[in-house]
Amino acid sequence: MSSTAPVRRLRLGMPRRMFSQVLLMQVAIAAGVAVLATGLFLAPLSDQLDDQAMRRALAIAQTAAAQPQLAEELTSTRPYADGPVQAEAERVRRASGAEYVVVMDMRGVRWSHTNPAEIGERVSTDPRQALAGREVMQIDDGTLGRSARGKVPLRDARGDIVGAVSVGIAYDSVRARLLHAIPGLLAYAGGALAVGALAAYLISRRVQRQTRDLAFSDIAGLLAEREAMLHGIREGVVALDREGRIRLLNDEARRLLGLGDEAVGQPLHTALGEGRTTDVLAGTVGGTDLLTVRGHRVLVANRMPTDDGGAVATLRDRTELEQLGRELDSTRGLIDALRAQDHEHANRMHTLLGLLELEMFDDAVEFVGEAVGDHRATAEQVTEKIHDPLLAALLVGKATVAAERAVALRISDGTLFPDRLVDARGLVTIVGNLVDNALDAVAGTPHARVELELRAQGRTAVLKVRDTGPGIPAAQRELVFTDGWSTKEPPAHRKRGIGLSLVRRLAERQGGSARVAEAEGGGAEFTVVLPEALAEPRLAPEPEHGTPAERARGRAGTTTEEGPR
Repeated sequence: MSSTAPVRRLRLGMPRRMFSQVLLMQVAIAAGVAVLATGLFLAPLSDQLDDQAMRRALAIAQTAAAQPQLAEELTSTRPYADGPVQAEAERVRRASGAEYVVVMDMRGVRWSHTNPAEIGERVSTDPRQALAGREVMQIDDGTLGRSARGKVPLRDARGDIVGAVSVGIAYDSVRARLLHAIPGLLAYAGGALAVGALAAYLISRRVQRQTRDLAFSDIAGLLAEREAMLHGIREGVVALDREGRIRLLNDEARRLLGLGDEAVGQPLHTALGEGRTTDVLAGTVGGTDLLTVRGHRVLVANRMPTDDGGAVATLRDRTELEQLGRELDSTRGLIDALRAQDHEHANRMHTLLGLLELEMFDDAVEFVGEAVGDHRATAEQVTEKIHDPLLAALLVGKATVAAERAVALRISDGTLFPDRLVDARGLVTIVGNLVDNALDAVAGTPHARVELELRAQGRTAVLKVRDTGPGIPAAQRELVFTDGWSTKEPPAHRKRGIGLSLVRRLAERQGGSARVAEAEGGGAEFTVVLPEALAEPRLAPEPEHGTPAERARGRAGTTTEEGPR
């Protein structure tokens, strides 16, 4: 095996971290912009310098041709090195800084030149346009090399063209100006690039802090995982921004809150309306595992603020758990009632056994008759006034529980309720909650009594439950219908503060109302009004008499000629 360490190959390519990628891309963009701006500036600069040089040469030629003595000397003398035309042309050349000033006659013969040996010779470039009366600007090559030239006609005092003046500016000076401007331009471009690189670094550092120095692939993976998690969990998730607008709703939150895609981007109060659910999600109500009712659902909400000033709230559906809890409460009450009945039944059996052993048969018969009559009287009293079987069964059971708790549960004389409910289960829930609360309020007080009144006014059901308890202060009569509000200790299996809220929600869902006031003689009186709770009355061929149980037994025993019905 070789003892030399393995050589690590340098891997070139795009860096993985977002910070490095953003910085590299921004620096590349800044450098590209700087190079492009420099190129776009240099491209017309050369043409501008050429144009400036040609215009300068033309201006010098125009100035020289404007001198009247030059045309007079051209027509009155001969071309030679020490002539007056050469002297005047050299004076103009030295004063203007031009490379040459050439004065020519109509034949194109030079009368002046920087090199005296060229005087008397024809010019090297075509002079016909200037001799024809046109002014010329051009970049051309001559005996002195490449130059920017300006040519104008030379006129005498009468205005006749007698020659032309050609002025040249060395092209090397024009190129030198261009080259001289490049370092300054590059310095400016470099300064702009440095500022752009610094800004790119600062922006990239901010991006690095906000993205926790993650790579693009990591962010894409996190986004995919978040989408799968949000839409896969069985809890509702609601994300809010710092302005209280909804920015995210998962599928479960849409189902629990009854919202659609249009709710995203709306303020919380606009999407949900006023109420405890909005207050809990907005953070107005503080705490953990806060109970709230949305529609017919009982929800448990928790809210966690985020670093950007927003918040994330989670929602759990406790509707079924609350229903199970209430059924458990009812079952426990029934068990307590059965236990009490069992204890009472044992006492009665012992009494009956004693009467029989003492051969007091008449007294035993009377004792059994009274015991059976009490229970039958209670059931018949309820069914005579409450014709709906579900409500009647509920109140018979509640009467047994009330007797065990030493509370007198009484059906008022004004109660008379038909058997034509549209939503019997909803009214059973309302009656059960109100009676349970009344029993809790009066339990353990002297002369405890709960009175229930249920009447039908057309298709409207009016329910009143009165108790002799301590009552509810006026300042708290609206709070008792708030989700989670209660003055009683919660049981182990669930939380308090839902029953009365459900009562009001059920009433309002049917277009009715629920309120509480002070009862006559003290205590509380709850009133629930349910419009359209009853179906239209059915036309019966003849009225029936007796209790529902008796009518049922009578119908079961009725026969016709064809046989039993």
